[in-house]
Amino acid sequence: MREKELRLALICYGGISLAVYMHGITKEIWRLTRASRHFHDGDAPAAGSQGVYHQMLQAIETETGTRMRVLADIIAGASAGGINGIFLAHALATGQSLDPLTDLWLDCADVDRLLDPDARPLSRFSKFWAQPLVWVAAGKSETVERTVEPGTREEVRAKLSSFIRARWFEPPFGGKGFTGLLLDAFEAMGKSETGPVLLPEGQPLDLFVTVTDFHGHPERLKLNSPAEVVETEHRLVLGFSTRAQGVPGIGDVAELVFAARATASFPGAFPPFTVGELDGVLADREHAWPGRDAFLARALPRQSAAGVVENTALIDGSVLANAPFAPAIGALRNRPARREVDRRFVYIDPKPGVRSIQLRRTGNGESSLPGFFGTIFGALSDLPRTQPIRDNLEAIESRSSRIRRMRTIVEALRPEVEESIESLFGITLFLDRPTAARLAGWRAKAQDKAARSAGHAYPAYGHLKLSGVIEEVAAMLFALSTHSGSHAREEARRAIWGAARAGSLDRVTGRGNGATEPVIDFFRAHDLGFRIRRLRFLARRLSELSEAVDAPLVALDAMSKVTYECLALYLDREILDFYGLAVREAATATSEAPQAAMDALGAARNLRAIDQITDERIAEALAQLPKAERRVMLLTYLGFPYYDIATLPLLQGEGLDEFDPVKVDRISPDDAATIRAGGAEATLKGIQFNSFGAFFSRAYRENDYLWGRLHGADRLIDILVSSLPTGKSLGAGAVAAIKHAAFVAILDEEEPRLTTIPELFRDLRQEIGTDPLASTAQTA
Repeated sequence: MREKELRLALICYGGISLAVYMHGITKEIWRLTRASRHFHDGDAPAAGSQGVYHQMLQAIETETGTRMRVLADIIAGASAGGINGIFLAHALATGQSLDPLTDLWLDCADVDRLLDPDARPLSRFSKFWAQPLVWVAAGKSETVERTVEPGTREEVRAKLSSFIRARWFEPPFGGKGFTGLLLDAFEAMGKSETGPVLLPEGQPLDLFVTVTDFHGHPERLKLNSPAEVVETEHRLVLGFSTRAQGVPGIGDVAELVFAARATASFPGAFPPFTVGELDGVLADREHAWPGRDAFLARALPRQSAAGVVENTALIDGSVLANAPFAPAIGALRNRPARREVDRRFVYIDPKPGVRSIQLRRTGNGESSLPGFFGTIFGALSDLPRTQPIRDNLEAIESRSSRIRRMRTIVEALRPEVEESIESLFGITLFLDRPTAARLAGWRAKAQDKAARSAGHAYPAYGHLKLSGVIEEVAAMLFALSTHSGSHAREEARRAIWGAARAGSLDRVTGRGNGATEPVIDFFRAHDLGFRIRRLRFLARRLSELSEAVDAPLVALDAMSKVTYECLALYLDREILDFYGLAVREAATATSEAPQAAMDALGAARNLRAIDQITDERIAEALAQLPKAERRVMLLTYLGFPYYDIATLPLLQGEGLDEFDPVKVDRISPDDAATIRAGGAEATLKGIQFNSFGAFFSRAYRENDYLWGRLHGADRLIDILVSSLPTGKSLGAGAVAAIKHAAFVAILDEEEPRLTTIPELFRDLRQEIGTDPLASTAQTA
């Protein structure tokens, strides 16, 4: 059975009150990952849409011979997307349920709950001079009449009036109340029934949340002239990871509340977030925060060093970074891989093309110039949130393009490389049974031949590889040390380079164009990247060979499993948690004793012992292959140095963590048109009132949450189907039937809870119709 992972890197946009819609989407992502976990554990299918996903995974295995695993291991979010990303990451990392959050969103994401007690109008005559604004927003504009069902219009008018007549020149929503609601949410999740962690063992989960430092902090930039300048940086990214030591799940609840409250501190609606606010709420609740100082030093290093953490004002993360692709792209490095991977970047945009601040239209339909307030409000709130993500997509495409070019080069080189290997070893290579000793000897011989036959290309390759290994060692030692800051990092880096030169590593090649003995010894002790690239290359060839054979080969599947298990041994050594106290102490003293630090790191990694284990396991797996397939894999494994010399200068180590091009998918109302076309304007209520609409009515929130689940199911099924191996598909009409079953399951599950929108359930059941496969069978 072929195994494959669909890995989701989620980018969650801001959307103000559309956070409720995004909760519906993230809930479906959570249900899909739970279905995948239960499917692989051999559990019975659950109820609802989770059961539909479970059955879909079973159908994929039966129809295509592919055992698919789905997981979300990278999440980045801003503002409303940041909150949803935090809750989803917490659920994935702990096994807790997202179900308790639904009632909290529906009950508490309301103007009446969010308004600061000091901001509530004392009577209907408070700020009577603001009444014309209420009249414009709720009456003359006909927004309420046009968009709200008759039964909820009075509720919306009353809450809109209260909101507009709240205090002016101060945020109407309360910060402490918001912080308390977030703590309530985590407490409710903690009381839920806890299931298994929704990630394979050893698979890290990384979470990134954008925040804006209102006053900013100084950053020093090095120039030629002047030598140094200081600029003010306002962007912050709060990072959390299951890699962190001594932290359950993705992070401490207090720290997750810190991130959620800060990233969603929408300017003008909520007051800026401060550490003091969180300290006060935690003290009132007698909620301990044991890692407070360490977290603040990590999250706000400049402010912590300057002693101004308590005075730092943090506002909405979407002000400067509404689409946080960059940290998610950076997290692609050092991802473990134990089977074939299909990496997807999935960004959730709740209202593509719908602007909060609309341009006025002239009589002929053309846009007029924005007025005074429109220009100010658009610049402050709308424009930063609607900037296109072209630069991010181009960065991903550039990376994917380099991988495709690498694969094209490999294909072109293959005949020549195979001829070289065959001429080097002769036909006896394929007659002898592979053993660990033989494989190690063959590897060394092929690697030396590749270096000597590369001519003038080898010194450039050798220096590039050497510098990459030295930089990786320096970066790892600094990460393991107790030091921080760019100055300390550069000092440690220079010390490592000094030790490398003292060890005669500045000359890569010797006579005959081969590597010098000191360089060979250094690579054997520290070149982790080459080993990882070689095994990923072998895994890629195995995948291609599996697709090419007429019938599945158990021996190929066994070798693929062995390859990924050996790869995991090397990948483990890229993770900080692998290293103990002795290495960390040596790393802290890198500047004073760089060679000792490198020796400690090399001893801890013990790559030569892992090489021996790998040779034994690969040799055993090769011996089980039929002769033709064994020949292909031997030529691939032994020929890798030839390919690496050609491709490393192109990729420079980038893109080899997950060796396929990255694909990008979007989840939005515009893309999920199976039930109803028209996008956000045809489905969502929260887009009203500059995207604050869902705060004014429970019916609005129920509407958007339900559509979030339906749109999430629609798009996730599309994405899962698109991940099937080339040439494989489900039966005719199967995808439509799966979507129908998921939609019906969601409606059946939510109708008892969502009691204010009975008309929507009636309309949706009519639009969804009957099961397409059942209808086809009846017609036949």
